[in-house]
Amino acid sequence: MSDTSPQGVLVCDKPQGLSSHGVVSRIRRWFGTKKVGHAGTLDPMATGVLVLGLGRGTKLLTYITGVSKTYFATIRLGSSTPTDDADSEPDRFAAPDALARVDTAAIEAAVAELRGPIDQVPSAVSAIKVDGKRSYARVRAGEDVELKARRVEISAFEIIDIRFSADDGQIDVDVEVDCSSGTYVRALARDVGTDLGVFGHLTALRRTRVGDFHIDQAVTLPEDLDVPAADLISLAEAAHTLLPVVTVDVDQATALMQGKTVASAEWRSDSGDADLRAESGAADSANREVAVVCDDALVSVAEVRRDGGLKSLTAFAIDLA
Repeated sequence: MSDTSPQGVLVCDKPQGLSSHGVVSRIRRWFGTKKVGHAGTLDPMATGVLVLGLGRGTKLLTYITGVSKTYFATIRLGSSTPTDDADSEPDRFAAPDALARVDTAAIEAAVAELRGPIDQVPSAVSAIKVDGKRSYARVRAGEDVELKARRVEISAFEIIDIRFSADDGQIDVDVEVDCSSGTYVRALARDVGTDLGVFGHLTALRRTRVGDFHIDQAVTLPEDLDVPAADLISLAEAAHTLLPVVTVDVDQATALMQGKTVASAEWRSDSGDADLRAESGAADSANREVAVVCDDALVSVAEVRRDGGLKSLTAFAIDLA
């Protein structure tokens, strides 16, 4: 019997004030299924692209979590908060004379220092575990938490607009950030403020891209969850955005799902990568992961072994009849 439950990937435009877990709960109710997961948490104050897997789509999430991302954000200079964003109230403020000395050139120089590979100390109020306990839980329990720096890549950090406000003693800087997975944009805001000597935190954050999933694909969560569910990105289409794709016939697909190896000559690449076999056969090359498709259905994620054979790593249990 074929599985009629929802199977695929959904790009959601997360609303402000709702946690990523809250989005998952609403998607479960909207689609009438329990098997839903997300790739890459967004803080409650943030909006934008949250990629979810439904049914067997959850098996693809591991290939999404490590991709690069794009954000639009507003950095407020002149104050900081315990969470480095607007989810908590400002608790430290710059001296007026120090803030008055900050000009456009100084802001541009501070931003430039954070481009490229950097060692970033994540925000203490984060989900990173310290001795088995979430860092945010330790902070809320009154502990002083110092997290270790992590190497991240800031491939773009561009200033869109700067607004100086003499009335309320603050400077708002709109920026666009392209960064590697694991980057904390609110930590960038904190560090820009620290470099300038005036404190800083995020007042707005919107994620517009996760890998090849973009905001223009995103579905808005309806207020009424009784309306028809949105169309999902199929497993095969989603896999095309994440991995090189190879095609097999029904017999070869069956063999893969049974744990057998499909020989090098029995599959073809659909990704325009003529060197898939050659790369995997190189003496210093690791086995390469690919998405395996049969009749427009995703069969498995497999590895191309050094001899060019395919071996399934994650099967998607499709009906090949």
